[in-house]
Amino acid sequence: MSQPDTPRPDPLLPADAPEWRDGDVPVSPRFDDPYYSLENGLAETRHTFHAGNDLPARLVDGFHVAELGFGTGLNLLATLALWRAEGIPGALRFTTFEAFPLAAEDMLRAQAAFPELSDIAAELAPFWQQNARAFSLPDLQFTMIEGDARQTLAAWDQRADAWFLDGFSPAKNPELWGADLMVEVARHTAPGGSAATYTAAGHVRRTLADAGFEVTRQPGHGRKRHMTVAKMPLARTP
Repeated sequence: MSQPDTPRPDPLLPADAPEWRDGDVPVSPRFDDPYYSLENGLAETRHTFHAGNDLPARLVDGFHVAELGFGTGLNLLATLALWRAEGIPGALRFTTFEAFPLAAEDMLRAQAAFPELSDIAAELAPFWQQNARAFSLPDLQFTMIEGDARQTLAAWDQRADAWFLDGFSPAKNPELWGADLMVEVARHTAPGGSAATYTAAGHVRRTLADAGFEVTRQPGHGRKRHMTVAKMPLARTP
């Protein structure tokens, strides 16, 4: 791991295997940041991304979640579990943008920390083991767009109903929180759509507001005092 006084690593280099701390918590050596909350990653997902995007109330057939930062796949598992628990007819669409996909064995080791999701994790495991980047189930259409989101999102031709902004900390991974990228997030959000993130950093809130979202700061999960929720007005300029 590089020391604080050394240059930042090139964000486009191949992914590193995670380090495992406090039992089975994966930490990115590139960004020195855990892939999910050290307290309770599943609870944080439910609080930040589900409640922050007013799920499950908004879920309908074809509802499209997009995500910056796939990580361990925890958000996908939790959202598909929510979809099934609510008995939503039809299929959830889930598109994720990830520059450094984890190896299947690391992803599955991380997911094993959440026994509530073990059935879904086992169901999806073969896709990760096959290095799949897109697959369909009767109730899920999944796509991973691999590469730097600063390029790949601009080329995407769809819009999301809800965004999970789940990159590493803005202080450690500023590339995923820049103003230009947040403009692309807004451009790829359906009217009336939303975004949520665990961070309440002032510059993130400002860039989302400048991009066209109505931004509020809300109570965060656990020891995080605040988080950010952003909503796109129903009437918006193209």
